Amino acid sequence: MNIQPLEQGNLSARAYIALREGLISGQFRPGQRLVMQDLAEKLGTSVTPVREACLRLVSERGLELRSGRFVTVPPMTLARYMEVRTIRLSLEGLAAGLAAETATEEEIDRLVEIQTIFEKVDRAGDPEDAFRYNRDFHFAVYRLSRMDMLVAHIESLWVSMGPMLTVFFKEGEHKYIGAAEHQNVIAALRERKPARARTAIERDLILGGEDFLRFLRTHEEFAVS
Repeated sequence: MNIQPLEQGNLSARAYIALREGLISGQFRPGQRLVMQDLAEKLGTSVTPVREACLRLVSERGLELRSGRFVTVPPMTLARYMEVRTIRLSLEGLAAGLAAETATEEEIDRLVEIQTIFEKVDRAGDPEDAFRYNRDFHFAVYRLSRMDMLVAHIESLWVSMGPMLTVFFKEGEHKYIGAAEHQNVIAALRERKPARARTAIERDLILGGEDFLRFLRTHEEFAVS
């Protein structure tokens, strides 16, 4: 668990951001119990800001409240995954389509750089970096939509997906690495074709999801619906 001490300021908001980022980046596993006192010690603050941050994440369905002392990361079930994926298809597809209308050549060149590194680390069998650069690519695309509220909603969905995705990248067999559809996204942005960009992102989520679904169905601890 790579959580850094907080700087002074609004500690509740900073704790929320730190824990939310930990969930998105896959620092926590599905079903993991998080003791608030332990989190407070790692963040270098009292329990109160951590409790407030946890309750906020509970309201957003990123955590589950189990007692006054600890929360848990929700288990990733087939039903939960399918619900999250359905919403992701709509919102992430929308963001990609908007990005095709606004992206500059310099911004697209940056996407190419991220994608090149992603393919390299994934083929090298580096799951942690593969997860990180795949995420970097997706959010670099979504931010090009120039819609902060839309990106924030997508981030909320990745709060739910992050813990499960990191398990999958480390333990699952993923034949599909996203190279083809990521390249199609890049091409669509260069050609300013919103429909093509949206389709490419949706196909990326669906094709990548096939390996993910197989992983869920073959691991009993995750396959409970």
